[in-house]
Amino acid sequence: MNRRTFLQTTPAVLGLGAVNAAEAPMPMATLGKTGLRVSRFVLGGYHMAVNGEENGVKMIHRAIDLGVNFFDSAHLYHDGRSDRIYGKALQGGLRKKVLLMSKAERYSRAEAMRELEETLQWMQTDYLDLWQCHQVVSHKEVDQILGPNGSLEAFAAARKQGKVRHIGFTGHADPTVHQRLLDSFDGWETVQHPVNLIDPHYLSFINSVLPNIRKKGLGVLAMKTNAIGGITRHKIATIPECLRFAWSQDVDVVVSGAQTLEELEQNVAVCKSFVKMTPQEISALLERTRKGPHGVQVENYKRKPESAACPPHRDGDPA
Repeated sequence: MNRRTFLQTTPAVLGLGAVNAAEAPMPMATLGKTGLRVSRFVLGGYHMAVNGEENGVKMIHRAIDLGVNFFDSAHLYHDGRSDRIYGKALQGGLRKKVLLMSKAERYSRAEAMRELEETLQWMQTDYLDLWQCHQVVSHKEVDQILGPNGSLEAFAAARKQGKVRHIGFTGHADPTVHQRLLDSFDGWETVQHPVNLIDPHYLSFINSVLPNIRKKGLGVLAMKTNAIGGITRHKIATIPECLRFAWSQDVDVVVSGAQTLEELEQNVAVCKSFVKMTPQEISALLERTRKGPHGVQVENYKRKPESAACPPHRDGDPA
């Protein structure tokens, strides 16, 4: 099925019937202890900017029209271009209508604060609604974050100064890294990690750290629902299956990597027509995906087996 056919048939297949997806209400959630009321669909900042500034601005404006109020970015994405696109798109009072997130990938206090100041300048805003410590993938990086003059000091200071309202962290390689960050500081408010239908078969975030995040009352942002395209590339499952599975887990929102207006409309249609999978449906789907390719063959961003001599994936790298 091509994207055009998908877009024409998805509302009926998934329960919207004749209702225009644009007119249907956007499902909302409370983002854990932040208390923020957020759209369950979040526009991903990396993919939004892939096709240039003009397309990115159009996607942001269309997402707002569709009921999206939560937007993702990172200092790293396209050397700051994603942040700059938001700065252009949210002029004329739109900034006040949305919740804006960005991230810092440097792990010293001074470097993280520099990145925050640049992000605020690029986004043309005085504050972020959520600032996250970006793509923490190793215990060495955790040592840097938590150590003297580590970036945790910057996150705590920025929140106290009002430059950010809430703070969290992200990562995709190793759930034990997330668990250590979770155990080391009670001030985190959100966590972002992979949630997809092959994750349970290798270094699973869903089965290990996710329940502990929820016990602490933190907000959960699901990402890599299609394993950076790996799931559909290996013909393991369809995009609607990927999204529906992710929203059926104990998460607040899905950060969606749409690159075009058509993909944006498609994914929002799945969100607005979402019906939670039953335990039986989830079990059957996982039994099916267990038989196919999984692990780093598909999720190439996860920690590799000791025998694999290849560098870790970093956000922004080619899939």
